[in-house]
Amino acid sequence: MTVHESPTDRTPEEGGPTRPRGRDGDLPTVLIDQIEFHMREFMRPRLEGLTDEEYFFDPSGDGDIWTVHRRAPDGETPPTSIQGGSGEMVIDFEVPEPDPAPFTTIAWRLGHVIVGVLALRSHSHFGGPPADYMSWDYAATAEEALAQFDREYARWIEGVRAWGEEDLQVAVGEAEGPWAEHSRATLVAHIHRELIHHLAEIALLRDLWAHRG
Repeated sequence: MTVHESPTDRTPEEGGPTRPRGRDGDLPTVLIDQIEFHMREFMRPRLEGLTDEEYFFDPSGDGDIWTVHRRAPDGETPPTSIQGGSGEMVIDFEVPEPDPAPFTTIAWRLGHVIVGVLALRSHSHFGGPPADYMSWDYAATAEEALAQFDREYARWIEGVRAWGEEDLQVAVGEAEGPWAEHSRATLVAHIHRELIHHLAEIALLRDLWAHRG
C-alpha cells in the first residue's frame, strides 16, 4: 500500500474490503450503502469484545461524569440532575445542561445512540416500539448494551430500506419538531452522521482504555 493509498482503495482480491454500491448514484443506495459499508467494515468490529470495565471507564479520573448506573435514592441527587430510565439502571442528564458538560462514558454514549439516535426515530417514523430517555430499560452490562444496539440498528436500517427515491423526499413531519419540513433523506443522512460520530468517540475511548497507564 502506498502513502496515498487507503485500504478501501484496494479490491477484495488485494486485501481490501468490498466497496459499497453507492457508485450507482441513486439516493436510497447511496444513503444505505454508506452506513452499511462503514458499519460492516469499521464501526461494528470496533465494538467487539467490549468489556464491562471499558463500558464504565472514566479516563478523566475526577468522577464528575455522566454514565449509566444504578438508580440513586430520592433526595441523593442535585435538584437539576435527571435520572432517565424505567428500571434499576438509569442514565444521567442535567437541566439546564452545564457548560462544559461532564465527561460521558461509553455506557452513556451507547445509551444515547440506542435510544435518542435509533429507537426514538424508529418509533416516530417506522412504527417501532415507543422509546424515550425516561422510559428506556438501560443496559447494566456491555454485552446487553451491544445487543440493544444491534437490535435497534437493524430496526432502523430495515425501515430506511423500505423508503424509495420518492419516499425520501417526503417531509419528516412533526415528530422532528422544528425540522418538520426537512426531507426524510436529510433525516437519514443526519442519523447516519450521528452513528459515525458517536461510534468513533467510543472507538477512541477503547483505545484510551487499551493504552491506559
